[in-house]
Amino acid sequence: MNRIILLIITLITSLGCSDSQIKSSLPSQPAHHLENGLRNLYIFPPHKSFFNFLSMRVFSDVKWANHADRSNEVAFKKLGLAGINNPSKNLQISWLGHSTFLIQFKGLNILTDPVFSDRSFPFSFVGPKRYVDHAIHCNFLPKIDFVVVSHNHYDHLDTSTIKLLGNNPIYLVPLKLKSLFMGLGIKSGQIKELDWWEKVEFPNLKIQAMPSQHCSARSLFARNETLWASWFMQISDKKIWVAGDTGYNSIQFREIGKKINGVDLALIPIGGYLPRYFMSPYHVNPAEAVNIHYDLRAKMSIGMHWGTFPMTAEGPSDPVKELERQIKIRGVAQNTFKVLKVGETLKIK
Repeated sequence: MNRIILLIITLITSLGCSDSQIKSSLPSQPAHHLENGLRNLYIFPPHKSFFNFLSMRVFSDVKWANHADRSNEVAFKKLGLAGINNPSKNLQISWLGHSTFLIQFKGLNILTDPVFSDRSFPFSFVGPKRYVDHAIHCNFLPKIDFVVVSHNHYDHLDTSTIKLLGNNPIYLVPLKLKSLFMGLGIKSGQIKELDWWEKVEFPNLKIQAMPSQHCSARSLFARNETLWASWFMQISDKKIWVAGDTGYNSIQFREIGKKINGVDLALIPIGGYLPRYFMSPYHVNPAEAVNIHYDLRAKMSIGMHWGTFPMTAEGPSDPVKELERQIKIRGVAQNTFKVLKVGETLKIK
């Protein structure tokens, strides 16, 4: 049963992106807009069905890690309440697992892709379960001012968490996701829905939706109906870029790096990449994560999207080991591409 559930959730978060019924883009709309949805600009969606994936998972020679036996590989600590309730005057960032970060600076508290459920699945009693405990319960967070959501996959958009956060934060979401949030009881005025390159300003915060190479699906049948995005934030003099979830191309990330003239901090996925022939269009591996680090001209990057949910073939700590290898191979400057413990807080001067 657990294997079947894993197959289904992986399908939703990866193969569910493909669409064999794509129609042409609309002449008066941006190139990533289609008559029947949205698309990536630099890849053509792979036409792979659930049966292709099932065959690969069950009959191929792809070796999947024994996730249950390796959960102790994930470094973990409880998030210190004193540190987040009285944050440093410098930029401060805490990793809560997967793609969830608490960013604190100049009196602002920002959450990215918040998931505080035990499992990444539509139902609470089945699906991929966390390797480690929660670093903090949602109720113990400081008052959250903004929530940034990259796309609608279950490991990035958790409806239970959104209900807990309620109408206190302002939600920044990609195009066509507003209705989902309103269905959860979030007031229209608390939701800012943005297309790629659109921006909005608040006191002490400028934020802009930017491209990523990914997809959207919350079922096997609703494919790419809502947009996916990376996010650029400027808080006072600090520039931060959050990838969300993405595959790699050599055009869009260089374009982003040029437009924003480098960033102080980039949050880049390093996990969820095996097997490559299935995952590569939509999930970067550590080598491609280093490419993005260079494309963005990031002063510092932090690896995310690993060590939290067992969803792909690599083991929980394999992305970290491979990133360390790539850092040496590629000559990445010391301490400029980091990984954190789940629950760790980093203060950046």
